[in-house]
Amino acid sequence: MRVVADTDICQGHQLCQGEAPDVFGFDEEKDVVVILDERPDESRRKDVATAVRYCPAFALSIDED
Repeated sequence: MRVVADTDICQGHQLCQGEAPDVFGFDEEKDVVVILDERPDESRRKDVATAVRYCPAFALSIDED
C-alpha cells in the first residue's frame, strides 16, 4: 500500500494525525498534511484506512501497488 495526500484540497483538520501519527504529519507553515511514511507496514493498514475514511476534505487515499 502507498499513502497519497492531495495537498491542494487538504483543509488542515489534522484528524489523520490522531489515527496514524507515525504516517501523517502536518506542515504548519503551509497548513497541510505531510506524509511521513508513504509505504507504511501492512500492520498499519487499519489506522491508515480509518484516517483516509474520516478525512473531511477527502484529501487522502490508499494506492494499492
